[in-house]
Amino acid sequence: MTESLLLVGGRLPGGSRVDVRVADGRIEAVGEAGELSRDQSARVVDLDGRFVIPGLWDKHVHATQWALVSRRLDLAAAESAADAVAIVAARLRHEDATAETDAGALVGYGFRDGLWPDAPHRALLDVVSGSRPVILVSADLHCCWLNSAALAQHSRADHPTGLLREDDCFAVTRTLGAVETQTLDGWVRDTAKAAAARGVVGVVDLEMSWNVEDWTRRIRSGSTELRVRFGIYPQHLDRAIDAGLVTGALIAGTHGLLQVGPFKVITDGSLNTRTAFCFDEYPGLEGQRNSRGLLTIPYDELVPLLRRATQAGLVPAVHAIGDHANRLALDAFERLGVSGSIEHAQLVADADFERFARLGVVAGVQPEHAMDDRDVADKYWPGRTGRAFALASLLAAGAELALGSDAPVAPLDPWITIAAAVARTGDDRAPWHPEQAISVDDALIASADGRRALEAGGPADIAVLDIDPLTATTDELRRMPVAATLLGGRFTHNAL
Repeated sequence: MTESLLLVGGRLPGGSRVDVRVADGRIEAVGEAGELSRDQSARVVDLDGRFVIPGLWDKHVHATQWALVSRRLDLAAAESAADAVAIVAARLRHEDATAETDAGALVGYGFRDGLWPDAPHRALLDVVSGSRPVILVSADLHCCWLNSAALAQHSRADHPTGLLREDDCFAVTRTLGAVETQTLDGWVRDTAKAAAARGVVGVVDLEMSWNVEDWTRRIRSGSTELRVRFGIYPQHLDRAIDAGLVTGALIAGTHGLLQVGPFKVITDGSLNTRTAFCFDEYPGLEGQRNSRGLLTIPYDELVPLLRRATQAGLVPAVHAIGDHANRLALDAFERLGVSGSIEHAQLVADADFERFARLGVVAGVQPEHAMDDRDVADKYWPGRTGRAFALASLLAAGAELALGSDAPVAPLDPWITIAAAVARTGDDRAPWHPEQAISVDDALIASADGRRALEAGGPADIAVLDIDPLTATTDELRRMPVAATLLGGRFTHNAL
């Protein structure tokens, strides 16, 4: 049982002064400043005029991948395949000079080749790497670039280019989390602490693993900074059904922190990899195989798969990025008469916006992707970007938004996410399609598990901010100073 607290001297965004009483992990009362009686058993915490909001969620993360990328070679600065090779060569020279190398593969992360003037190829890496395996993972996680030594390790020695996409890539990246369990759990906990320091109280973890065991172990070992809803993938569906897992159920022995999340299905690829499944061909790929992208699970396979999952009590979360993939996912939801979410929903046909609301399908969106991908979208989705990353159009149609980062594709930081949704720019350039910006208030709701305000009876999941988010500049939103985070009435971050 958590201690009772009386938070005094707080303010709601917009300026109203409030006190909040917390008991047994829940909000017992919210009242005007000075209105709540002071129970001697409650510890009084003076917020000194700071702003209180519901704790924030990141509705789409890959926790293990996010924990791992900080230990990988950073390729974000590469503006060409030649740049990436130079970064790899510099790391290998450094390892040779400092005796840091071992027999393992050198793993890099973060390249975006959509605008590169040259193409990734195994031979380019071979020149600088020799027999050392090298695996470079793209920023969107949908392709990876291997040298010949790494291809041989993964039984792909005959691959012509070394650039693996979609399922071929996933088969490789699933092997890259092979870190000693205690070490990896420590890294994941570090990321959870960092998230709590940004006001985060919960995540939906869509890592491609059997998450229930990983998170049960972590929480029982003391990683209690976040609530976690874990995803289940098709390769684990039978196991989940046999275990009786249903979306929303709490896992025993995890202090109420671990919950069964959605059934995740990936139906197409990504924009940067040019595998998002679209109605129109990609410029430069006309007439080629998969010129409109790649449908990884056809409609006639998707429907029975979702039917089986929903009949077992699992709510679908369908990855769809291209407009044709979104159409097919919505068709499947409509045919089955079930709700769920479409994850990403990056390019949506005009006729399909209203279907999200009508079918009760949540749009799980990642606004920072629009900032990272604006130039790539302009190149590969010409004439269609007005309906790309179209948050305002989804809201106007009545759809529910759930904001996330897709970490490590974007940082696990809700304030970066919120700033992107509101400002539609991440640098000194003019906003990209500013008509698709949404308000700070709407972004907060979509980042707070749908909670509009702190209410009596709700969980005592609270973020305390130094400045008012409703009047903050874009830069202030991105850097939002978070003074404290409470999860179930206990501090997971406290800089008061």
